Amino acid sequence: MKLYRTTESIFLERDGSFFRMQSQWDDLICDPQLMERLRDVQTQEEAQAPDPSMLIAPIANQEVWAAGVTYFKSRDARMEESKDAGGDSFYNRIYDAVRPEIFFKATGRRVVGPGGAVRVRSDASWSVPEPELTLVINPRGEMIGYTIGNDMSSRDIEGENPLYLPQAKIYDGSCALGPCILVTSQLLSSETRIAIQISRVSDIAFSAETTLAGLKRTPQELIEFLYRDNSFPYGAFLMTGTGIIPDDKFTLVKGDTIEISIDGIGTLKNYVL
Repeated sequence: MKLYRTTESIFLERDGSFFRMQSQWDDLICDPQLMERLRDVQTQEEAQAPDPSMLIAPIANQEVWAAGVTYFKSRDARMEESKDAGGDSFYNRIYDAVRPEIFFKATGRRVVGPGGAVRVRSDASWSVPEPELTLVINPRGEMIGYTIGNDMSSRDIEGENPLYLPQAKIYDGSCALGPCILVTSQLLSSETRIAIQISRVSDIAFSAETTLAGLKRTPQELIEFLYRDNSFPYGAFLMTGTGIIPDDKFTLVKGDTIEISIDGIGTLKNYVL
């Protein structure tokens, strides 16, 4: 089952059919009986599939958080970019530590939806998108599904000093989610594919893919640390880190189109403003 959000309605896709939900977004995310509620939608509520151009980010009052250095490749990239600031051994210790790196990313109002514009910082010279499987969690700390996340990052800023990470990660247009929520409490297969393609004018400027086999930490582990001594009355989204990082010769420019695909969820497409 998948949930889509537009400015006017919420749509459920189930077994190839679409249903218009008579509910508010936060009420659905917080509903302890969400699975049963979605299975009980009656056929008289059947509707046409939502227009893709009308989709917005599948978030309202939830917060977005992110985990870092959860893939070996991410560890290497963070070590390399920050070696002059002494971060090379710093990020190696994070990768092997019991406690994961978890940081705040965005409030709901700051999140860009499918087809929307993400941004690069005006004071950054090296900016990349980070394609990430993103967990959807209810207020009780229960995973209720997944979506696709784009954790826009200013690598030159975070590499200059690890303490600059919030500035490298949190700014207007730095987070995109969508196109839907895959509603399930089941773990995805380690073979689940995550792919990204960045188009520039009529050329492909960068493309790569990985699988969840490279993800070092489990969703349950990340959720437990996020919810430890933290409350989320509307639930939360948690980006799980990236295993795809362009090399230091690549940086985003205005006009680029970013497409992130994850098996079973779909494709999140955004452009760079």
